[in-house]
Amino acid sequence: MRRREFIALLGGAAAEWPGAARTQQQIQLVGVLAAPALEPLRDEITAFRQGLKEVGYVEGENVMVEYRWAEGQYDRLPAMANDLIARRVAVILALAPAAAAAAKAATTTTPIVFVIGADPIKLGLVRSLNRPDGNITGVNFLINALGGKRLQLIRELVPASNTIGLLVNQSAPGTDLDRQEVENFAATIGQKIAVISAKSDSDFEEVFRAIVRERIRGLIVSPDALFTSRREQLVALAARYAVPTIYHLREAAVAGGLISYGTSLKDAHRLAGTYIGRILKGESLDQLPVQQSTRFELVINLKTAKVLGLTIPPSLLATADEVIE
Repeated sequence: MRRREFIALLGGAAAEWPGAARTQQQIQLVGVLAAPALEPLRDEITAFRQGLKEVGYVEGENVMVEYRWAEGQYDRLPAMANDLIARRVAVILALAPAAAAAAKAATTTTPIVFVIGADPIKLGLVRSLNRPDGNITGVNFLINALGGKRLQLIRELVPASNTIGLLVNQSAPGTDLDRQEVENFAATIGQKIAVISAKSDSDFEEVFRAIVRERIRGLIVSPDALFTSRREQLVALAARYAVPTIYHLREAAVAGGLISYGTSLKDAHRLAGTYIGRILKGESLDQLPVQQSTRFELVINLKTAKVLGLTIPPSLLATADEVIE
């Protein structure tokens, strides 16, 4: 190769290098710290990606995502959070209160966007919804505040029941708030509540045996990453032991659960995706108030009701957003 051609070739390559470097610099890294497992949240992760896309980010093109799934094992979250920080992620998406708490404990500088159902002020994540301080904001989908409504709904289906069970994970952050929400409403209507705790899926079988043994006719499954991750197991046990059960996720009713009532998790995760994108573009967290997703969904599975020998009141069917026949 002639010297003049070689110099020209080098000049052309040098002209291309800055552009390639700029492309690499534009690809930012997002960390997802999730208390549940992946499988129950596939639709929600798709919604998160949709939210990113609405703001101009496409995973694998101009943003990369590192996922960490605790699968309901909360003790894994602190190490996972520290690992994401060590990888210098630009922002962390924290799914569930335990994940948000672990992320907040791990960093005071890396931006955090949570998606949770409990009150973030009561959990100590933020001091104000309108102007969250520090490095954390997010989306509150109010699912934990609907415990009283779920109690009301299950009572309509099993009105002869003297006691309604409430399944909680006593080791999870926010459990006391969930329990108080249901118990306070129960006190106003004179309903007896039996609180039952499960810390792992190995406890589930004994939970349902105790329900049958104590003649508890209905069950409320509280919002928790463990129960979300193992919802199909819970649905199967509720069917085997013939326990009318209400869940907080539509997907549980679709999987064969009797009834579900809660807010749209997909909408909440989409909103979180838009926040992540706006932060990547340089917006300050103090300009991003905690959003509240208020799209409620009531889903009734008529097939399951028939198997349980239950008649769904026409008034309840009329208000349902989805009826599975």
